[in-house]
Amino acid sequence: MWDPTGSIGHALWIGGAQWAGKSTVARLLAVRYGLTAYQYDYHDARAHNDRLIAGGAPARDPERLWVRTTPEEMAAAARETFALRFEWALDDLRALVSGRPIIAEGWGLRPEFVAPLLDSPRRMVVMVPTEEFRQHQLATLPRAGTFSPRVSDPVRAQQNRIARDRLLAEDAVRSAREHGIRVLEIDGTTNAEGVADTVAGHFGLD
Repeated sequence: MWDPTGSIGHALWIGGAQWAGKSTVARLLAVRYGLTAYQYDYHDARAHNDRLIAGGAPARDPERLWVRTTPEEMAAAARETFALRFEWALDDLRALVSGRPIIAEGWGLRPEFVAPLLDSPRRMVVMVPTEEFRQHQLATLPRAGTFSPRVSDPVRAQQNRIARDRLLAEDAVRSAREHGIRVLEIDGTTNAEGVADTVAGHFGLD
């Protein structure tokens, strides 16, 4: 694998599911230990999406995507694009020249893609919410509990999105266990600082 700056080979990775606190933990560790944080979701919603459009991908139809598509179909479509988007994330990391170690986080950093890049499975952790904590996040986080695209049936669209995310979380857990990567189930009983302590210990940062 082409890794001119060594940023990929020496990175720490946090993958997993939506609403598990991946970004929060990565930010906390970056501040504590002087790491450079790479946030997959931020780049994916901007440059990666632009690359899809430039490559001729059709414009997304929110009605078809969120209302007329089953959660199973939505999850399958996400799996198809994860591989391509992961290559773009690697492009980002190759260009990220930093004198500090990199911690990369995001739901598109799937264990099956990251595992071949690791010299040890301890360089990755997968965070997923329990069902109870997922419902808590949906109830308390405005960006999680509301559906912003304009569609004819926002309630159904939100239900489809939640079901899709649940399926993809199950995929991430299954893949992590197949590759010997640690899974952290986030249930809300430990605050973000405490979860960051656990992840730091796993990475050997302390």
